[in-house]
Amino acid sequence: MSYPVFFQPADAWVGDLIPFQKDGEFQLFYLHEVRSEPKPGTAWNLVTTKDLIQFQDHGVALPHGSVEDPDFNCYTGSIVADESGVHHLFYTGQNPDNLGPDGLPLQLVMHATSTDGTGTWSKHPELAFGAPDGYGSADWRDPFVFRDEDAGLWRMLLAARHADGPERRRGVIAQCVSTDLMTWTHTDPFWDPHRYVTHECPDVFEWGGWWYMVYSEFSETFTTRYRMAKSPTGPWTVPARDSIDGRAFYASKTAERDGRRFFFGWIASKEGNSDDGAWQWAGTMAVLEARQNADGTLAFGFADELVDSFWDEVPLELEGQPVDRRLPLRLDVPDGYSAAVATTELPSQFYARAVLDIGPGTTECGLLLRSTPDGDHSYILRLEPKRGRMVFDRWPRAAHGDAQWHVSGDVPFAIELERPCHLPPGRHTLEVVVDQDLCVAVVDRQVALSTRIYDLPGGAIGVFTGEGSATVTQFEVRKRTNN
Repeated sequence: MSYPVFFQPADAWVGDLIPFQKDGEFQLFYLHEVRSEPKPGTAWNLVTTKDLIQFQDHGVALPHGSVEDPDFNCYTGSIVADESGVHHLFYTGQNPDNLGPDGLPLQLVMHATSTDGTGTWSKHPELAFGAPDGYGSADWRDPFVFRDEDAGLWRMLLAARHADGPERRRGVIAQCVSTDLMTWTHTDPFWDPHRYVTHECPDVFEWGGWWYMVYSEFSETFTTRYRMAKSPTGPWTVPARDSIDGRAFYASKTAERDGRRFFFGWIASKEGNSDDGAWQWAGTMAVLEARQNADGTLAFGFADELVDSFWDEVPLELEGQPVDRRLPLRLDVPDGYSAAVATTELPSQFYARAVLDIGPGTTECGLLLRSTPDGDHSYILRLEPKRGRMVFDRWPRAAHGDAQWHVSGDVPFAIELERPCHLPPGRHTLEVVVDQDLCVAVVDRQVALSTRIYDLPGGAIGVFTGEGSATVTQFEVRKRTNN
């Protein structure tokens, strides 16, 4: 049978994820986004998975409040268990009609508990609290709670904003501490870089002697980033590649199992289901596995379980021959461009893998997806060694008239879909998973790029090189059974 790679409920969209791992199963709570007017309240729904391949939808887990309640919208938070086994759920309560002193909807930290192992939740509205003086009352959200054993404390991190200062630089990860998870005391900020509008969905974890702080920002870019330190109190340093993915993959939070760390986020949809549409809030759930490099920095790629779920080979032919007989395939064009496109129509859901041996001085090479036979119309995953990046592109690009100069050829790739990566001469592996209108690419199990692909519904796969040389040494496409 065939089943979706990326989870999305039938009647709504996936907003921020709140992952929690229990007894080997990932409990993936998420903000259930319904796009209708008037806007209904936002609840936490729950989907579970044991294998990261099949997902079971359990519906509403934490109901939102009534139109009079402060938690008409139940926004992002976190879950922890205390020593007695009681689970504590902290979340953001917001009601558009419940205004703070600045005239904007008030955001409150709210609390619920479960004594049956996260099965049912009891809310405790009497424990709610808002931002203290010096912070904006409309930005006090996404409580993330973790245990600091050395300090003997529970720490709560919050996406907050200073009440004063440059409008675009007031973001701060505020902090409260507790010894019992019930009473919280505001203390010094956890991180105060004066860098962004805010730092949404904070997440902190320890791994292999390093501490990692994850957050999502929507200032210079709309993406999820991380920082590194040797203790949970910093100082935090910026890794060379500090983003998890590109523009389309947002608000990712993490969970651990068997020493492995997974990032759960959502790939944004676009208005009008069009490549040229504006990005929207919420979309479809996606998962990346982080791997720890020798220097402590993080690499991002597909989980092995996902790759292994594509077991059915899709036969590929190039110029009338099976692709394996054509390998190694060398595209050598010192001052030109060359592409080789398979004759096989791609299924709507597939995994592709190509190993490219890139020659010195090469300007570009990569994969064509859903391509016409001549390679002129396609989606493009382009590696650019001279610029140290992977980009997502498409032809035809947007056209604003009938003349050649009306084509958006001055836009060299899809804006905000650019990922820095190290591409020295030699072999590099480019992997892609496509499912209907979703596409995720990974280079060398280090760098990930997610996006939507709406406008070209079908076509073939190909390889290309521009101004240089690349030798394709491995090239395969696999699908799931009966797909």
